Amino acid sequence: MKKKPAAKAPAGRTAGKDTAGKNTAGPRPRTVRKPSPAVYRRRRLFAGGALLLVLGLIAGGVATVSAAVSAKTEQVASTEGGSTPQPTGGQTAAAPSASPSATPSASPTCDQKLVTVTAATNKASYGPEEKPVLTLKVTNGGKLPCKVNIGTSQMEFLVTSGSDRIFSSGDCQASSDDLVKTIAPGKSETANFPWSRSRSVQGCEKISEGSSAGSGYYVFIAKLGAKVSPPAVFQLN
Repeated sequence: MKKKPAAKAPAGRTAGKDTAGKNTAGPRPRTVRKPSPAVYRRRRLFAGGALLLVLGLIAGGVATVSAAVSAKTEQVASTEGGSTPQPTGGQTAAAPSASPSATPSASPTCDQKLVTVTAATNKASYGPEEKPVLTLKVTNGGKLPCKVNIGTSQMEFLVTSGSDRIFSSGDCQASSDDLVKTIAPGKSETANFPWSRSRSVQGCEKISEGSSAGSGYYVFIAKLGAKVSPPAVFQLN
């Protein structure tokens, strides 16, 4: 006996059950449930805490790096400032001794030994009525200017004849004054004293009238302080 073919399902419809009444379709899709507001709040709090932690770590790292850079800068600045590094081993470096300051040299002064005094007369021989002119000359023989006191307090015109002291300008000098002059190198200062052929004694004591130097040879010596000239010889007729 022949079996009848099974009836086909109508086109355009999906069979939901087999002939036995069982479900032949696949599993139904699951319904997704949205998180509750409390879950959202917990997630936001967790994300905020994590963000704060990360920011704190970043800030700490930046502060550490900044402190290290600052310390390195101070160390470099201290080294460049000329501070002496301390040696290891507990020893202390000796402070460098200060170089002695240069002492300014004293300004050069003239050599007073090169200042000389000479004596001269305006003539070598004088007639009975002529009066000799005695000249004291001070010369700077050095290479620097010299200050010299050529006042009457330092000068003396002395005339002698052998051992006889005939005349001295200091015996009856009216005043004794100082006169300091600067004499240039190689230059001279002169002082003239006209001698009347009269005699004098120390203290300007009075001598007998008519006592004057007679004919003969005389020696003139010029003095300036401690300096004494070589003798200059002249003749009175």
